[in-house]
Amino acid sequence: MADAKTLSRRRILIMATDGFEQSELEVPLERLEAAGADVDVAALTDDDITGWDGDDWGDEVEVDLTLAEVKVEDYDALVLPGGQINPDLLRVEDKAIAIIRAFAAADKPIAAICHAPWLLIEAGLAKGKRMTSYKSIRTDVANAGAELVDEPVVIDGNLITSRCPDDLPAFCDAIIDAFAVAEAAA
Repeated sequence: MADAKTLSRRRILIMATDGFEQSELEVPLERLEAAGADVDVAALTDDDITGWDGDDWGDEVEVDLTLAEVKVEDYDALVLPGGQINPDLLRVEDKAIAIIRAFAAADKPIAAICHAPWLLIEAGLAKGKRMTSYKSIRTDVANAGAELVDEPVVIDGNLITSRCPDDLPAFCDAIIDAFAVAEAAA
């Protein structure tokens, strides 16, 4: 696993809205900050967003900026938490899809967990990629032209995908390690 120095001077954007899977936003936020990254949460509005935790609404998370305020050039990576509600709401938002496409065009890491690969599909990024997802959207991922695999974390180019909250340790390690690999290559 990469050490804390790896992510110093790195800025990472987490894009979410109400209904994000609580752990799939909070765990990467905590792990990336602990590794030295500056992490911002962007949402549709500047109001706090509320997670989904188990069978009910979870905790609120403070929003740092709106999607309209996001400047992709200011960030080194994008993290997309899942949950059923969050990516379903975001995938119909033109600005959210434009942000994802801009990260992809800049060849910056994009990490999507659980239902968040729906956003990669909507952005046109799944075709020809090796990916994983939550079991209920596997048909969607395969129908989008991805090579679907059932593994805790899958890395294909700049895309990092994972299946569910149980995969969060591997998911977070893969995000952190993406920068270690990039720095070693440089």
